[in-house]
Amino acid sequence: MTAGLVRQWLESGRLDLPLPAAGQTVERWQRLADLTESDIVAGRLAEAHADAVAILAELGGPAPRAGELWAVWAAEAPDAVLTASTRGEAVALSGTKAWCSGAGLCTNALVTARLEDGKRGLFAVRTADPAVRALPSTWWNAGMAGSDTRSVQFTSAAAVPVGDPGDYLNRPGFWHGAIGVAACWLGGARAVAAPLYLRAGRESADAHTLAHLGAVDAALAAAAATLVVSASRIDLDPFNQSGDAELVARRARAVVESAVDEAITRTGRALGPGPLVQDAPHARRVADLTVYIRQSHAERDLEALGRLAGSRP
Repeated sequence: MTAGLVRQWLESGRLDLPLPAAGQTVERWQRLADLTESDIVAGRLAEAHADAVAILAELGGPAPRAGELWAVWAAEAPDAVLTASTRGEAVALSGTKAWCSGAGLCTNALVTARLEDGKRGLFAVRTADPAVRALPSTWWNAGMAGSDTRSVQFTSAAAVPVGDPGDYLNRPGFWHGAIGVAACWLGGARAVAAPLYLRAGRESADAHTLAHLGAVDAALAAAAATLVVSASRIDLDPFNQSGDAELVARRARAVVESAVDEAITRTGRALGPGPLVQDAPHARRVADLTVYIRQSHAERDLEALGRLAGSRP
């Protein structure tokens, strides 16, 4: 179902989003939120494709072709190391890459790998290459299971460098993309909270249900407003000349993460176990979003935000 939906979005043009920092960032994030509200797993894969398109545009990589579904595999794991070696002008990737979402679904991927001098480079690969092999799944949680997140083995796989070493992390768009993920979180939170809105709209809704909805509604509104403000700041400073891109991104992610926590916790407290055990789509959304939000690094991200905020006059 997930693969078919993402493919449908791709072919219909729904994944042709405005590039970030180009004057329509708020539309980009609103459309990502809408896609994820309709299907959390598909929205997560759609965001990765949209992020890859933006990275390729920013760093001057090969333009995606019609029908290609891209992923971004940039997670670093100590027990799964991917290296890049050069042979003349050719580049070959060898090793294992962990946490590759869409491993068996996407046609192309942007992959980070360590160069011979220890620097981190970014490379474009074709997943149909026999030298790129998705390993058997070790995913046991029902949440985000449809994202097909697996380790991928590379055996001297041909790759095309995208940008210069270090560009992936150092570019302004890295933080723009980080907020794009938060926009998807917000869409997922709206989907999880939908049954609470329905219950609160009934004449039989009690004071506790209404109070829970009030808290959730305020949190979702604050998150949406934060994304609008963040989009405006990015569009006004697309090349991060102010140096504030990381601060803006970390603030936005923290606000949206709080809204997600409110939506999951208060919807569950207000409605009880019934929807979680008897409403399969709702149970799936809660499971998916609970895993998805863990792309945040929790207190480590808050510590980083505190350092940035504390350094401001």
